[in-house]
Amino acid sequence: MSLKDDFKAFIMKGNVVDLAIAVVIGGAFGKIVTAFVSGIVMPMVSYVLPKGDWQVWTLGKFEIGKVLGAAVDFFIIALVVFLVLVKGLSALASLKKKDETLAEAPTSKECPYCLEQIPLAARKCKHCTSEV
Repeated sequence: MSLKDDFKAFIMKGNVVDLAIAVVIGGAFGKIVTAFVSGIVMPMVSYVLPKGDWQVWTLGKFEIGKVLGAAVDFFIIALVVFLVLVKGLSALASLKKKDETLAEAPTSKECPYCLEQIPLAARKCKHCTSEV
């Protein structure tokens, strides 16, 4: 195969295309998370964090405040993503699973004499004519 054909086969593999889609969606989702954190979460957190210019605190040439600010931002973003995506989506999935199990209620039973399936409300088996 030529280099062009090899490259085309590599690009058209499912995992490469899936990765490209994930990167694009991840970037868009990152903007949503950043807006949510900066617009809703951080104003609430500002009541708990110390007031002042703690994010510009330096120790010699080391900008300790920037590192601490980035760490606080990371932990808050990670907490919000965990609560929304992991816990929220798993709660939705468990609700959906409960709905599916409720929808799968049995509509028939087994005749104790001939072991054929009969409707739940049946009082007599149509196969062996026994009273059930």
